[in-house]
Amino acid sequence: MQLSYCTNVHPAEDLDGVIRQLRNYAGPVRRRAGLDVLGVGLWLPAGLAGRLAGSAADIAVLREVLSEQGLQIHTLNAFPYGGFHNEVVKTDVYKPTWAQRERLQYTLECAEVLAALLPDGTPGSISTLPLGWRDPWTADDDAAAVTAFAELCEGLRTLKERTGKMVRIAVEPEPGCVLDTVSDVAQWLAARIPRGIDPDYVGLCIDTCHLAVSFADPVAAVRSVGAAGLRIVKVQASAALHVAAPADAAARTALEAFAEPRYLHQVRELRRDGTVLMADDLPEALSELPGRGPWRVHFHMPLHLVPALPLETTAEVLEMTVAEVGSLPYGQDAHLDIETYTWSVLPGKPADLVEGIAGEIAWARSRLLAPAPRQPCLPLET
Repeated sequence: MQLSYCTNVHPAEDLDGVIRQLRNYAGPVRRRAGLDVLGVGLWLPAGLAGRLAGSAADIAVLREVLSEQGLQIHTLNAFPYGGFHNEVVKTDVYKPTWAQRERLQYTLECAEVLAALLPDGTPGSISTLPLGWRDPWTADDDAAAVTAFAELCEGLRTLKERTGKMVRIAVEPEPGCVLDTVSDVAQWLAARIPRGIDPDYVGLCIDTCHLAVSFADPVAAVRSVGAAGLRIVKVQASAALHVAAPADAAARTALEAFAEPRYLHQVRELRRDGTVLMADDLPEALSELPGRGPWRVHFHMPLHLVPALPLETTAEVLEMTVAEVGSLPYGQDAHLDIETYTWSVLPGKPADLVEGIAGEIAWARSRLLAPAPRQPCLPLET
């Protein structure tokens, strides 16, 4: 699999900011990791995507910086539309929805940019949101989204004919959204293939933090995608927080440090009968969920670090998912993108972000891409 790390960890809303990201972080990460070439999963806010899609000169500048820093682009993250590092993001990250034309335009512009940056002979992927937040979402919204995806597929076919580059869209389920789970996405897409959604161009992105939070079996989830006649286009390598006994006073105190105001941290509690209770954010969970079963929290944890007990992470879900995807006939074509965007809000975060990301890359290379003896994770002070 092509391994990369997602640049949405770095705040930037214009071309100069993205260039600073690449020179101040991505290039140094590559050198710290000891790699000749490093993949980056680029995040482009909508304004910049539109600018790049219409400017060959700006694309040439970006391509030159990528070459200068020893970086390659195989995938883009087009889930956040913009403002991903605002003081408060929360549910704004799900706007505009796939019922709004701005989302289609943005995604097509990202595809245009990716086609211009892809190495010859390699397919590209773009992850996107699972339609929108669940409320409000109407039958009219759903119909508009189907129309948008059909137009998207037509646009991607035209792009391939014009450039020779295959770009696929990867719909990424997330707790609380219209399409909450892997099964939700697979069923929604498969049912709408007759209405113009082409499975050659639209598949799934499995974010393994989201997958873990849902308490789904990762092997069964991966297999269900193939059974629906769909492709896993991308895996976002991420780990959630796991708390075995959330009612314990020490666990609650530890969790409170992760209840920060910028991002939404959905929580799920697994009951003894196998049903799952839900809360849309960590403060809500701490005040409303009973805590009689284990919790999983949507907080992207660095892959190679673990918090002090009683907190744990779900890195094993990531390992199981990647192994299962890798066993599929097209598994080696899936893109593997490390997406730990939470470094800036992580309690006890390391001072050196370059070192932290390089550590994640080393962990992913040894644990996910090649059989190797297991190496211990590094402790994270919280």
